[in-house]
Amino acid sequence: MLEVFISRREQKEKIALVENGILVEYYEEDENTERKEGNIYVGKVKDIINGMQSAFVDIGTEKNSFIHLKDILPKVDEKKEAFNASIQIKDVIKPNQKLLVQVKKDSNEKKGARVSTHINLPGRYIVLMPNTDIITVSQKIDDEKEQERLIQLVKSHISKGNGAIIRTSSIKKEQEVVEDIESLEKKWQIIQKKYQNQKSDNTLIYQAETIVEKMILDLASQKIEAIVVDSQIDYNNILKMKQEMPELENTKVKLEEGNVFEKYEIEKQADKLQNRKIWLKCGGFITIDRTEALTAIDVNTGKYTGDKNLEQTLYRVNEEATIEIAKQIRLRDIGGIIIIDYIDMKKQESKDKIQKVLEERLKLDRSKTQVEGFTKLDLMEMTRKHICSHKE
Repeated sequence: MLEVFISRREQKEKIALVENGILVEYYEEDENTERKEGNIYVGKVKDIINGMQSAFVDIGTEKNSFIHLKDILPKVDEKKEAFNASIQIKDVIKPNQKLLVQVKKDSNEKKGARVSTHINLPGRYIVLMPNTDIITVSQKIDDEKEQERLIQLVKSHISKGNGAIIRTSSIKKEQEVVEDIESLEKKWQIIQKKYQNQKSDNTLIYQAETIVEKMILDLASQKIEAIVVDSQIDYNNILKMKQEMPELENTKVKLEEGNVFEKYEIEKQADKLQNRKIWLKCGGFITIDRTEALTAIDVNTGKYTGDKNLEQTLYRVNEEATIEIAKQIRLRDIGGIIIIDYIDMKKQESKDKIQKVLEERLKLDRSKTQVEGFTKLDLMEMTRKHICSHKE
């Protein structure tokens, strides 16, 4: 049973996704901090940094945003970011040039926002990618026949010059996918028109969904049992969404007095997200350390000594740790590069099984993840796209 809880207290909004009473996703938004990720702006190129193949772009925010050459050149592959090293950014863009850009990562105290000319417009069943011919399927759709059917369906209805990522919610859908394509292409036409008619630079021309809107959009096909809020603002917004989304027809929307996070004991579960060390049922534990460059997760045997041979003992801890790691990175919305230092296993078979467990557990995560596998130093490498950039 899926339930969404939303609480507003002291200019802060807390959002929780709860499955069978257990917290699986948690986000906080400060009402004084404007979230810009996903917004589309008319930007103006400022300084070009040739040595870094990058440039600063003024989008009207306090700090200039940052764009890399790979985010300007046409996208040729959804999974790879490789580009011709002989191309120089000074030959692609010029100072004072107008660019249509989308914020991919919000600014923080040290850096401005990261932007890209590669626009993504998320819908219920696809993500529209204008100005590319890439059509790809979510890695969470396993059935090859269904993959092929969906690709052909999208190819036959999408306009030339547009690409798409087909979402898991599109499984066994047809007309709904076609309607989603049409709706998103109309939205893109409006954005293009605004861009062409916009006389001033550094202007917002498209406002992205809020975290709540994005969550409900992503999960609507999974049958949300109830959405519980404690503010009239959120109640009105959810009712409006319910009217526009048939998938929410049977979803109960409740407005309750008092703090719903305390009433439903969500606060207790959320408080544990501050812990660096997480104990496993077997007696082992994991530690999670975030740095500016990456997140390091370490697996330890702790109190667990096992009752069989060493390899089985180590595998048991690593397996349980893997299940917890997949849960924690989703709960904490950890994004970017993630390095997992498992307890060393001798057999390649054991490593392969651990990687498979990780990949299977990550399918429960609605964010995009990529498992790269074990390095020569026996460290597991993976990446994940965060959902709420304020947590980075």
